[in-house]
Amino acid sequence: MAIAHLARRFFGSLRPGGPTSSNEAWARAQLLPGEVELWATMSNPDRRHAVAVAREVARSLGHEAGRPVLAAALLHDVGKTVSGLRTYGRVMATLAGMAAGRAEATTWTKSNGFRRRVGLYLLHPQLGGDLLAMAGADTVTEAWAREHHLPPDQWTIDRRVADALKAADDD
Repeated sequence: MAIAHLARRFFGSLRPGGPTSSNEAWARAQLLPGEVELWATMSNPDRRHAVAVAREVARSLGHEAGRPVLAAALLHDVGKTVSGLRTYGRVMATLAGMAAGRAEATTWTKSNGFRRRVGLYLLHPQLGGDLLAMAGADTVTEAWAREHHLPPDQWTIDRRVADALKAADDD
């Protein structure tokens, strides 16, 4: 994870408001009903970030960026909602994950309070995949939520699509 990217995400998250109304409508049009419900649980900064990722994927892939791929871009971070952490808590969780390693996350989820929430935040890919599976998302959408922090050799979706999603997300 590049520090510059994390700094941009942090300062961007301090800006109030969600996506513009046109971006919000565009995003919702890419999502299935169960996915729209998950989208609505995401924070304003997360939805702004997700729209930027999805718009970049659409530019990059053109007609190959079908609805499930755009939904994957829009919902790849939906698992972050489970932790209930806001900006400063997420910063602490990210730093804790960098210091202790994401492997500690499962142990932390067995705790109470803030430590548990940090663990849940660090497990957001798996939690997001579970949420999307329960919402009836396409397998591509679900897989990308689970895999977006894995190394490329562990991705199961089409490599060209995964490369475009990763490049657009840059985290």
